[in-house]
Amino acid sequence: MRGLTRHHLIPQTRHSNRRNKRDFDRSDVKQRIARLCRPCHAHVHATLDNKQLEREFNTVEALAAHPEIARFVEWIGQRPDGTRVVFRRWNAP
Repeated sequence: MRGLTRHHLIPQTRHSNRRNKRDFDRSDVKQRIARLCRPCHAHVHATLDNKQLEREFNTVEALAAHPEIARFVEWIGQRPDGTRVVFRRWNAP
């Protein structure tokens, strides 16, 4: 089994954001944690920026519903444990 990492569903860099303080209870912000394998965690951060994570993808269900993330999870699930993946973040024109 792959080692799991802690993913803050509301990124730590966004915890002090005014909108975040209005929309979420402080304890909820700190406890919204997902356990993700390293390749999936890296893919989430390569695909979405922190503002998107905070506002639209702050639950495991929302992350799983994102088409690129769902496609990657399916793909990596077919690979042997320890598979290394290199990500390059890019912005489409």
